[in-house]
Amino acid sequence: MSTPHSTPPPAGTSLRWYGEGFPATDPSGIYQALADLENPCFVLATPAGPGAVSGGAAAPGGHGPGVLAAAAPLPPHRLGSAAFTAAHGVRLPYMAGAMAGGIASADLVVAMARENLLASFGAAGLLPSVVEDSLRRFEREIPGLPYAINVIHSPSEDRLERETVELALRHGVRCVEASAYMDLTPHIVRYRLAGLRRGPDGRVITGNRLIAKVSRPETATRFMRPAPAATVAALLEQGLITAEQASLAHHVPLADDITVEADSGGHTDRRPLPALFPVLARLRDAVQREHRYQVGIRLGAAGGLGTPASLAAAFAMGADYVVTGSVNQSCLEAGTSPQVRAMLAEAGIADCEMAPAADMFEMGVDLQVLKKGTLFPMRARRLYQLYQTYDGLEALPAEERDRLEKQIFRRPLEEVWADCVAYFTRRDPEQLTRAADNPRRRMALVFRWYLGMASRWAVTGDDARTADYQIWCGPAMGSFNDWVTGSYLKNPSNRRVADVAHHLMRGAAFHTRLAQLRLAGVRVPAGAVGYLPVPQDGPMPLAPTAGAS
Repeated sequence: MSTPHSTPPPAGTSLRWYGEGFPATDPSGIYQALADLENPCFVLATPAGPGAVSGGAAAPGGHGPGVLAAAAPLPPHRLGSAAFTAAHGVRLPYMAGAMAGGIASADLVVAMARENLLASFGAAGLLPSVVEDSLRRFEREIPGLPYAINVIHSPSEDRLERETVELALRHGVRCVEASAYMDLTPHIVRYRLAGLRRGPDGRVITGNRLIAKVSRPETATRFMRPAPAATVAALLEQGLITAEQASLAHHVPLADDITVEADSGGHTDRRPLPALFPVLARLRDAVQREHRYQVGIRLGAAGGLGTPASLAAAFAMGADYVVTGSVNQSCLEAGTSPQVRAMLAEAGIADCEMAPAADMFEMGVDLQVLKKGTLFPMRARRLYQLYQTYDGLEALPAEERDRLEKQIFRRPLEEVWADCVAYFTRRDPEQLTRAADNPRRRMALVFRWYLGMASRWAVTGDDARTADYQIWCGPAMGSFNDWVTGSYLKNPSNRRVADVAHHLMRGAAFHTRLAQLRLAGVRVPAGAVGYLPVPQDGPMPLAPTAGAS
């Protein structure tokens, strides 16, 4: 350990340390002192050079060792915003974000809630009956504990968005995570406003909390401002909100929390967090000054967060909370197959690629998926190229049709269309009505069948369709895998979502403490600078010696 001062300043002008034990000068001992986050950490001048110790106190004068630098106690709950933890009734400013199709499963939500941590149920893409079954389970198993459900913007399936909101209102869901919105819809506005009331002290109470995941300033602005007056008036006229709720709408932002989503799995604009977050932070501050909300809008960070250092960086930029996604998909509670968890556990930071999204296929919207071990990205892009080139299935050249039926669909296209008819008759008949006299629309639905089934094959672990697995994944997964190499979390059978949250947050506090000491001029030995997870009931680990600080 090095510092600008090789010896303490003259007696009478420096702080002296008072406590028990001896400062450690070896990497292992220094790591132990730094990782004791519940106590202050002091860097002291010793005959053997600078050393570190946890606990004790410093005061002017006296005869103890000279204090070269100090870091206050920093348990993980002190990161981020206390307002976030209070509003959501959680113990850490951390959230496990939604992964569609139930990959962010009911099991995952329950496991997090029982640790007083927030997770969002991946309701997007699920039938209303499946969503309702999960909500009933939450009512039975985690009453009063924190959780959210995801409502996704589905331009081609408006009915599903509306029914998900209706289920949330019917079952008293108090927190919704809104994602993939390009514009506001009456359904998401209705959810927010339906929870408004005035408290005994005259303050507006927002009974329905909304967390909006965004990656563009124009979308963020819509959620930061009050609900549009025209939408409020229409909801009131339809009897979907009360007159009191309509009158209170302009007093509060549409969302309590705005999650700044950077390079993530699934729907993403792949913008780097250090570039995107400051832009939305300035926007948030400007909107707050304009509207003077009683309760300020909180800003979270998501995308690329797979290591303690990345979480610490997000908090250093001013994030009130952090949101993880890809890393949770490799955990035991995730609603996916063991095969997929094993593939994710082997992913590197360069093993992701963009591919067409099933829910916004016709619009040309892409999402980020795993490319290692699967041909899905290549095959999905080919389908979109055919959609752009031809006017319908009947217009496909014979060789293209033959290739589709033998290599991608492995079935006659007529059989796939019959499956589409059966599926949308049950789920959203309006889709069939729109396709009745539109060959290109029918082709889109058939191609979307493959995109949807590719996710299903991955979730169920269909061994016959491994090459077609669609696995939503961002570079955070590779970063996480690299970090946990050499620890018990390297094996996916040991990954539990609350345990991962614990280590990421504790490691973030550790790296924040390191940054504080570096700003004080302290250089920590390479063997003491990396937080490595060990089981919570085990001893503190010695950090790996992968590189210098």
